[in-house]
Amino acid sequence: MEAFLVSTGIVALAEIGDKTQLLAFVLAARFRRPLPIVAGIFVATIANHAFAAAIGAWITSLMGPEILRWVLGASFLAMAAWTLVPDKLDDEDTELARYGVFLTTLIAFFIAEMGDKTQVATVALAARYHGIVAVVCGTTLGMMLANVPAVYFGDKIANKVSLKLVHGIAALIFAALGVATLLGAGASLGV
Repeated sequence: MEAFLVSTGIVALAEIGDKTQLLAFVLAARFRRPLPIVAGIFVATIANHAFAAAIGAWITSLMGPEILRWVLGASFLAMAAWTLVPDKLDDEDTELARYGVFLTTLIAFFIAEMGDKTQVATVALAARYHGIVAVVCGTTLGMMLANVPAVYFGDKIANKVSLKLVHGIAALIFAALGVATLLGAGASLGV
């Protein structure tokens, strides 16, 4: 349950102001059909984060617990710093295909999420918690918590949320996980 809750919280906070959330705003404004956009985000996130969690589990199998602890601790600290860097939507992410709302969203989200901080966080969380299903469910829920309101309420929400505060809270959580991991928290989990 801890893996699910931590994964949900971290990704929901890290996703606010992220380029994939900006992409959700763009898709909602362009297509004005929220249901297929939300469905596309959901399918793309599950596929992307399942892949990332599998990588995290694989990395765990390659490293001993002591090396893994240092790698994960450093990764969480790097994620804390990365979270403080604001995202911009790349021009290639806004090019909308002619494949319909659902498929356009699925492809755009899957590609935009590749190498994104929430995907990297999913790799680290899967390595940390050894629970691929709990992590993927949590990170997917976190993505949906951040992006569904962006699709449905976009402009109304964007101006009322302090991105700096949200990014600061997410960075603090990543930093706390990094320090805790470096200090040996999770030793019972093999990290």
